[in-house]
Amino acid sequence: VPGVGKTTLAHALAISLGLQFNRLQFTSDLLPADVVGISIFEREKNAFTFHPGPVFSQVLLADEINRATPKAQSALLEAMEERQVTADGVTRDLPKPFFVIATQNPAHQIGTFPLPESQLDRFLMCLSLGYPDAAAERALLLGEDRRVLLKSLPTAMQPQELIAAQLALRDLHTSSSLIDYVQALAQASRQSGLFAEGLSPRAGIALLQAARAWAALEGRNHVIPEDVQAVLVPVAAHRLRPLKATGGAALASRDAVIQLMKAVGV
Repeated sequence: VPGVGKTTLAHALAISLGLQFNRLQFTSDLLPADVVGISIFEREKNAFTFHPGPVFSQVLLADEINRATPKAQSALLEAMEERQVTADGVTRDLPKPFFVIATQNPAHQIGTFPLPESQLDRFLMCLSLGYPDAAAERALLLGEDRRVLLKSLPTAMQPQELIAAQLALRDLHTSSSLIDYVQALAQASRQSGLFAEGLSPRAGIALLQAARAWAALEGRNHVIPEDVQAVLVPVAAHRLRPLKATGGAALASRDAVIQLMKAVGV
């Protein structure tokens, strides 16, 4: 849904975390060099100088990502997986922390391209904001301009604190039985016949990471099956393509994941 504040939310998140923010508008004529950067010959130096693209940031907003061709979309694959980019045979590390937030248009709209499975699998979650409720919308109508509010937004955390928090999640206790449950969900997605392809090992890791974060938000130092269930749909639905979709693809995928969750015992 356009105009519900996705871009503003991404920018506000970056400001709150004290992170460098870049926004890149994806269009049909976007080139990989527009994402990662390009080397330009400088006569004064008699050499090529690399000019970094917008991917060299800590929070990259890929706006309307499915407006770009698969070739341009693929420019993010290495960055999202390896936290580095390779241009002109030279590999350069990206700032830490680094993550990508993307918005996309409905697949039925003219001028959109499907995201390849390899890229979908690199996104931790897929969320739909929807419309605000009446109270929130009224506050927006009566409130200050969002650009003014963004400028006055305080920094709540420094980048090193965020990295430390991410590392601390690894210390949350995950029992052997919980790992068994995550594996059972992954195996069921591959064998249930509901989906063209099941969850990858990368998806299983993402599911466990998200469950740990949810447990931490709930104030616990250990992960329980309910944490996995709480994040399963946003983590898995965009990665799975139902064989027998009914209605819109996204809705059918979410329903199929819920069906999968109900079929796998804890």
